[in-house]
Amino acid sequence: MYIVCSDLEGVFVPEIWINVAEKTGIEELRLTTRDISDYDVLMKKRLAILEENRLKIHDIQAVIATMNPLEGAVEFLNWLRSRIQIIVVSDTFVQFAGPLMEKLGWPTLFCHTLSLAPDGSVIGYQLRQNDSKREAVISLKRLSYDTIAVGDSYNDISMLKEADHGILFRPPENVKNEYPAFPLSYSYDELKQHLRKILKADGA
Repeated sequence: MYIVCSDLEGVFVPEIWINVAEKTGIEELRLTTRDISDYDVLMKKRLAILEENRLKIHDIQAVIATMNPLEGAVEFLNWLRSRIQIIVVSDTFVQFAGPLMEKLGWPTLFCHTLSLAPDGSVIGYQLRQNDSKREAVISLKRLSYDTIAVGDSYNDISMLKEADHGILFRPPENVKNEYPAFPLSYSYDELKQHLRKILKADGA
């Protein structure tokens, strides 16, 4: 029995921090896991920028409220969920995800949590667990699932390697070039083709 583990940002929705950067004009917030492979380094940099610019959780949530899923994402999710189960495994945060999950039709989401001060300042973050995307795949394999992983960034690679089948979706050139073994898809139609081949080959 197959199950899909997929990243969120860059696969189904735009990058949240890039949208915050565009709204605030703070260019350094454009950096994502496509650029920096160490998530802790990236998040500490983001938290320092938020503190320096006195941005609070409501400022970020206001940007997220204006965001919509990528074109074709909802239709693709509906197509996929009619065939096999999917869990969205993301390095985003509970405090960010709600409006986007609603627009996607409330798929199951595994993510992290922000630590907030009483005034709404973002003072830290709590990982659900280390290397949580890979750990999700490991746990599902222990439950006798065959696993397919979809992602686009450095923080997805361990998940893609651990899964029975890993697929890069619209990766940047640096990630694509560093991990040439993974099949590529640049549209939901191409992703469907990869998934159909996997399911057909294994008689699913």
